[in-house]
Amino acid sequence: MSPQRGPVLPYKIVAGVTPVRHKWLVASAKMAGSTFAPEEANLYDSFREVVDMRPALSALVVNAPIGYRSTRQEPQRQCDVEVRAMLGRRGVTIRRSPTRGVISRGKALPSDHLDAVTLTLLPVVLEVASEMSSYRQRTTYEGSPELSFYFLNGAVPLRWSKLREEGRQERRQLLLAKVPGIERIIDVSIRGVSSHHLLDAGALLMSARRAQSHAAKRVPLHPEWDSEGLRMEYVY
Repeated sequence: MSPQRGPVLPYKIVAGVTPVRHKWLVASAKMAGSTFAPEEANLYDSFREVVDMRPALSALVVNAPIGYRSTRQEPQRQCDVEVRAMLGRRGVTIRRSPTRGVISRGKALPSDHLDAVTLTLLPVVLEVASEMSSYRQRTTYEGSPELSFYFLNGAVPLRWSKLREEGRQERRQLLLAKVPGIERIIDVSIRGVSSHHLLDAGALLMSARRAQSHAAKRVPLHPEWDSEGLRMEYVY
């Protein structure tokens, strides 16, 4: 049996986590029975700091791929294919994850054919990959803010991009309607953090809440595993 990480607390802590440039925005909340109390969002320098937080997180949903195809020649991850279909026009936010070759190499080559956004995010993807194991997947899950908002919106994709004012208001109103106290996250001022990052983290937090309560949904229903034993799935 593994040792207890810190004291036994009367509550659990869950978090939604999203990258902001090369740092990590964490939106957390304390859970005790039916009580759900969001905490002020914080920015961390590394993903290791997030997974090693004390008190320990009981569940976290991160906006980064977990589990990778071995080569480009393999079919796309089934979770990506299914979530793109669910999200309709918002499915463009679900990008191809790097392969195990890229992860092992620690950099991308032209032959990997990664798009510009994935190349920009590659350092944070590598950070997550370096911390992940099948054991850690008991508490750390891959998520997508758009998928979390899809759930909050009654299984209907959002209409607007988060980069438009209409999209930010659409997301804000959903969170305010569904999560008492979410202002502590979405209205905080953190240097270098945009409002859409805060909204993303708030939505992922709600997926972490459902994961901790064993109420989360998973895509695909029957997950795939990569060559290192990591499940390739979205949790929302």
